[in-house]
Amino acid sequence: MSNPAYSRFIRPLVAVFSGAAGSFAFAPYSLWPLAFLALYALLLLLHQRTAGQAFLLGLLWGMGFFGHGVYWIHVSIDTFGGVPKIVSLLLMLLLSAYLALYPALFSYVLNRYFPGKTALRYLLVAPALWLVSEWLRGWVFTGFPWLWLGYSQIDAPLANYAPLGGVELITLVIAVISASFAYLTLNRQWRLLLLPLCLYGIAASLNYVHWVSPQPERQTTIALVQGNIDQARKWQPSERWPTLVKYTDYTQANWDADIIIWPEAAIPAFEYELPEYLSSLDASARKNHSALITGILNRADSHTFYNSILALGQGTPAYSNSGRTKYEKHHLLPFGEFVPFEQWLRPLAPLFNLPMSSFSPGAYIQPNIQANGRFLVAALCYEIVFNEQIRENLTDQTDFLLTLSNDAWFGRSIGPLQHMEIARMRALELGIPLIRSTNNGVTAITDYRGKITHKLPQFEAGVLKTTLTPTRGKTPYRMFGSWPLYCWIAFSLLSGLLMTRLRR
Repeated sequence: MSNPAYSRFIRPLVAVFSGAAGSFAFAPYSLWPLAFLALYALLLLLHQRTAGQAFLLGLLWGMGFFGHGVYWIHVSIDTFGGVPKIVSLLLMLLLSAYLALYPALFSYVLNRYFPGKTALRYLLVAPALWLVSEWLRGWVFTGFPWLWLGYSQIDAPLANYAPLGGVELITLVIAVISASFAYLTLNRQWRLLLLPLCLYGIAASLNYVHWVSPQPERQTTIALVQGNIDQARKWQPSERWPTLVKYTDYTQANWDADIIIWPEAAIPAFEYELPEYLSSLDASARKNHSALITGILNRADSHTFYNSILALGQGTPAYSNSGRTKYEKHHLLPFGEFVPFEQWLRPLAPLFNLPMSSFSPGAYIQPNIQANGRFLVAALCYEIVFNEQIRENLTDQTDFLLTLSNDAWFGRSIGPLQHMEIARMRALELGIPLIRSTNNGVTAITDYRGKITHKLPQFEAGVLKTTLTPTRGKTPYRMFGSWPLYCWIAFSLLSGLLMTRLRR
């Protein structure tokens, strides 16, 4: 690795390609061992590099990782943003460069303050720093915690750590295993193979631990309506009633379900525009002893708009379009649902005037949605990524996790499949079945272990009807969240700094 040509040309190329390879660990490819290989490669590339060189290698690794991993965002910018393709590609390059700053920061800090090839660097500090960099990416500028390495393991043995410490704990375990192999490679310490074996052994044993148990006496029949409405035409005035008729027809054939669910913004209008239609829908649901949940847009006043979820029918108050409790989306998508610094950015390009890009956030903690005697914690689209938000909205009455989405913005890309992968992790972390209703897929039901039990084909209209069983009990993650894990991270970093100073 000391060859000058390798350091100047090959090492940067290896950084880009190893990062790109890491993105194939996630859906739809699900080559989960690549998550370990990608991070292992980055740690080896950082060996004997200056802090500045490490920053550049981390940046290139991140460009490869995010350049392929989230390229699908380009579909919405190109198709609905009103900008030329070359501009949308440039914007995607800038987004990838921003996200790549986090592995670059990890690489810089690791080599600046913890140089060498010591066990301290690889087994204690590197995994802790990696998790901190991921946490920062999920927090700064409202956060983008997409493609945390832990999500890649949803169908792998390490998934069994999720009920203990969430996706963060899985990410930490991946970092520990990857770093231990890097240390083993550099120091030929073969006994260190015991560490990955022990971590996998614990994961295997956790498979036999059941933190929660089903409640068969509370079985609920759910019907999910997937409208498959063309996103390019959905908001045209001429398409409003054909869309409503389509959803209504599917619903009338399934009133025998306890709860019928439509996706995010299934009703292409503001609530105040359709009081008679919604009142009729509410009456039909009550007549059939059923309930209906739908995504809808809501206006509080002329300057305040919400992306909302509305419940009608059995178990809800008689419909009124004023003063009715709704779920209002809290975690808004930058540029898609609000524009940061909008007084400067909106005039620059049509991109910053995407449809429905002026929403206001709802409260962080909101009551569960009540429908036909069941309680559901709601998340609209992107919000399902924020595990602590979901956890903190749970109550002792919660029966199901509910997420409504409209991934039609991203066409036939890999984005919706990654989105479903993330949603599955929430069910596994919290031990609660998950309901996911979308416009064109992936519409699916998972059990409390995050396994998909039923789903509809993508890009087809239809109804998914099944019986879902709530659970009783609590996982450790539901009780304690991520705080014990981050206490360990703080201990690791402080110990690393102290031991490095003492050594010097």
